[in-house]
Amino acid sequence: MYRAAVIGDRDSIYGFSALGLDVNIVEHGEDARPIFKKLSTGEYAIIFITEYLAEELSEEIEKLSESPTPAVIPIPGVTGNTGCGIKAVKASVEKAVGSDIIFND
Repeated sequence: MYRAAVIGDRDSIYGFSALGLDVNIVEHGEDARPIFKKLSTGEYAIIFITEYLAEELSEEIEKLSESPTPAVIPIPGVTGNTGCGIKAVKASVEKAVGSDIIFND
């Protein structure tokens, strides 16, 4: 059975443990890199990651984009939305449809 995990700073992700997700508290991209690598090769189907860390690990996340699992979902942190999540949705829509049908700017 697949599991779900979350990676980010303590204040942004601590509540996810109440939902049954495996919580991995890190503050910097370099600390998150080995944890992300371990989670992405294990039994995890979904990895939520704060947008700040997702930007720092963009190369690793890009490598997983062709694989069905795990799905890597950027989430805003307590410091606010960086726009990384919206960019990921836009790129996925453009890849699936062939053009930008949502944001159309």
